Amino acid sequence: MGSRRPRSCCGRDIARSISGSGPPPEAFRAEHPDGIVVVHPECAHDVGRARRRGRSTDFIIRAVGAAPAGSVLGIGTEIHLVKRLADEHPDKTVVSLDPLICPCSTMFRIDAPHLAWVLEGLVDGEIRNRITVDAETAQWARVALERMLAIT
Repeated sequence: MGSRRPRSCCGRDIARSISGSGPPPEAFRAEHPDGIVVVHPECAHDVGRARRRGRSTDFIIRAVGAAPAGSVLGIGTEIHLVKRLADEHPDKTVVSLDPLICPCSTMFRIDAPHLAWVLEGLVDGEIRNRITVDAETAQWARVALERMLAIT
């Protein structure tokens, strides 16, 4: 499949230890043996390999919604989504696998006002917040987008 991109988003680069007891999924499972681990596919490779479930953000949302009342879920993605899922499912315990709770500031800005601002700029012929990356990063970003679009 080729080489994997070594970096991941701050909010998805789940830290290597939770309370000093090993990689997050194993530490979570030690504390919650029947718990469900769901991580975003952009998590660090070893965390993703250890996951029980996880394919996309939508998959995470559906997995939490489908879990039975009383379930304990360890979620490996940015904290804003984890908090939202915990708020939307008070009958379940939804916790972050990231002990540092690193907020992803770019994901946090994906909201209606920011989207409107970018779209208004496009109407005016202005590209706001252009992101330029090297060819390999662009290639892997394209692969990720194509995979997300293929499952929706």
